[in-house]
Amino acid sequence: MRYELTWNDARVRAVHHLPGDVRMIEIAPEGGARSYPPGSHIEVRVQIDGAPDVRHYSLVGDRPADGAYRIAVSHHPDSRGGSEYMRAREPGDRVSVSDPQNLFPLSYGSPEYLLVAGGIGITPIVGMAYVLERRDEPFRMIYAGRRRAEMPFLDELSERLGDRLRLCVSDEGTRMDVAEEFAKLHEEAELYLCGPRRMIDACRRAWAAQGRHPAGLRLETFANSGEHAPEPFLVHVDDHGVDVEVPERRTMLSALREAGVHVMYDCLRGECGLCAVQVLEAEGEIDHRDVFLSDEERAEGDKICTCVSRVVGGSIKVDTGYRHAGVEPGRRRELFDAFSPGG
Repeated sequence: MRYELTWNDARVRAVHHLPGDVRMIEIAPEGGARSYPPGSHIEVRVQIDGAPDVRHYSLVGDRPADGAYRIAVSHHPDSRGGSEYMRAREPGDRVSVSDPQNLFPLSYGSPEYLLVAGGIGITPIVGMAYVLERRDEPFRMIYAGRRRAEMPFLDELSERLGDRLRLCVSDEGTRMDVAEEFAKLHEEAELYLCGPRRMIDACRRAWAAQGRHPAGLRLETFANSGEHAPEPFLVHVDDHGVDVEVPERRTMLSALREAGVHVMYDCLRGECGLCAVQVLEAEGEIDHRDVFLSDEERAEGDKICTCVSRVVGGSIKVDTGYRHAGVEPGRRRELFDAFSPGG
């Protein structure tokens, strides 16, 4: 169910060390990098525990740098392996990358813009700020972090944006009051947001509480922000009659698909909801890491977005919606294998 990707052989051209233990990696595809609008990302083929996988990374800025894409990769203690793999890349290493994709597009013509970034969520926001500044659009930007010394791109943003940039730095006691910030905006203003899930949840609630149109809030997520550290868990797929073990560094979606349980998916970031399945029983706590389900839906616990969310302290029984008329549940997997290509 994914959009078609074009893959390109590329090499790592340079690695730069940025504040906050962030590494900016320049990736030069054969034939050069394609132009892209702000908010774009590329997908990179990686190896996680010896198995192939794919990760997506936002592109820094609003244009390639001398024929190369730039991505910023931070250190995540609870990484599923993607950041660990990419941070180990050195100049000259070969990688496979997609053409730029854009699921976080910046629209034009709004009466006002507010850009909000938290931590490494600054990556896609940088290019938006530069484009809006160059076009002399009415915008403000809020950049939140723990310490100034750990906030990448801070110096260049401060120099370029001036008083359009407001910093919220935890160790300086300057925190963001999202309700107050939103109240200052034009009624048809647009919000572009990228950061940890708690920040995103707070912004979504405040935006809705002020009666602002949902379409005015655009966001991108980390896809790995959770309340708990990841751990292995068991999924019983009731409609297939199989049990699937989800390792600590694999998503529920990838483990299901590897076991022959085909779930529809698209964004792989917990934003579109296409991969959500019905929860029949849960022994343990569902760690909802998506931004698709509402607070009420999370509290009900009837659905889980398999591309990012997990279970801690137990197991889960789900129904993916797969049906085969006249076939007992225990036989469904056999028929799936028989009628699958190569089966």
